Amino acid sequence: MARRSTATKVHRAVVDMVGSAPVAAITMEGIAERAGVSKQTLYRSWASTGAILCDALLARSVDARGAVVVPDSGDLHVDLRFLALAMVEELTDREQGPLLRAVTAEVLSDDALGSQVREHLLHPQLRGIAERFRAANVADPDAAAELFVGPIFHRWLLRTRPFAEGWAEGHAARVVRAVQATDDAGA
Repeated sequence: MARRSTATKVHRAVVDMVGSAPVAAITMEGIAERAGVSKQTLYRSWASTGAILCDALLARSVDARGAVVVPDSGDLHVDLRFLALAMVEELTDREQGPLLRAVTAEVLSDDALGSQVREHLLHPQLRGIAERFRAANVADPDAAAELFVGPIFHRWLLRTRPFAEGWAEGHAARVVRAVQATDDAGA
């Protein structure tokens, strides 16, 4: 793997590039030039532009230990509200949003990259969210986690509607009501 300083320069270069160029126009040569490193340096650590995009995303999405963090205050609604707000902020951030879209585009045609994103980002996030539902005694915590993240990603990915003021908070409240109603109906 690349030295931390090299990886930081490469990540910065690719994040800048996805904000100003279509993913298809991003090349190893362009990344190397923008980062001020050689192509050989890139190829020693990353097999493709998609791998660099994925690595840059993972570096921005985990804590210092490399873990995906899901809040746990002990109050499901508070945690889901915080998480929904954080997800919307990340998805609509002027740097992070284009990077996420670029990685999403890459994983559609690169199975290995898709596996990496699922293993290191999506599955840990879903497991963490499911654990919050499990701690709140929700009957099907895995389904509840998908119920929570699905509408956020749907709205962002398909650009069906903007994330209006208050939407994230309302979404968290709707999910809590839905899982409570489902649990009450099943009791």
